[in-house]
Amino acid sequence: MKCLILAAGYATRLYPLTENFPKPLLKVGEKTILDWMVDDIDSQHVIDSYYVITNHKFAAHFEQWAATKPQSIKVVDDGTMTNETRLGAVCDMQFAINQHHIDDDLLVIAGDNVLDFSLGIFLRYIKEKGTSCVMRFEQPDRQKLLKAGVVTVDEHDRVIRMTEKSPNPETRWICPPFYFYLRQDAKLIQQAIDEGCGVDAPGSFLAWLCSRSPVHAMAMPGSRYDIGNLASYEEVQRVFKGITLY
Repeated sequence: MKCLILAAGYATRLYPLTENFPKPLLKVGEKTILDWMVDDIDSQHVIDSYYVITNHKFAAHFEQWAATKPQSIKVVDDGTMTNETRLGAVCDMQFAINQHHIDDDLLVIAGDNVLDFSLGIFLRYIKEKGTSCVMRFEQPDRQKLLKAGVVTVDEHDRVIRMTEKSPNPETRWICPPFYFYLRQDAKLIQQAIDEGCGVDAPGSFLAWLCSRSPVHAMAMPGSRYDIGNLASYEEVQRVFKGITLY
């Protein structure tokens, strides 16, 4: 299994912290955001290669970070330099697949989230279901629902449909940016792009896929911290101060 880490954003809402430095390499407690994620995933011994997909502006920062890690980590530079010219998460996924000829099951994660539980739980769920999978959590705040990918599931966790930023969300189940795609489903990303799938939000491919291939959604067993602005970064720093997880 390969792991794609989406890290090509410019984090403009975190300026000045991220004006010349990538958000995923900011420290949370004693580790960078990426260290929290990669170290946890690697403890499960299911990933043989990691691909950090970034932009040209921050590629050198990720190269320096990858050189300090024991895992096989490749930095994929998508060539963009500004927020206005970014490719979008779905196109970045296909860019990495094309550049490195990836033909494997894929764990796809955002590089700017921190979890207070181990992704090993999700990886075990994936093995149990044998399909492409995602996580879900209940969001009580309607304003946040309107800005997110929302899933509708049946009694067996199968995703019936997913909508991105719907004005009338069907449920309160939000889909965070942690996805698993079977090899045969990952091969459909280019088809989805060609057919007009949204490319900016990473969940847009899942929304396209779930009507064509079985996808299951695991209820998230803990909390996810999405570092989107200075206030959320300060909050996660407070929560994780002095904490050692996993």
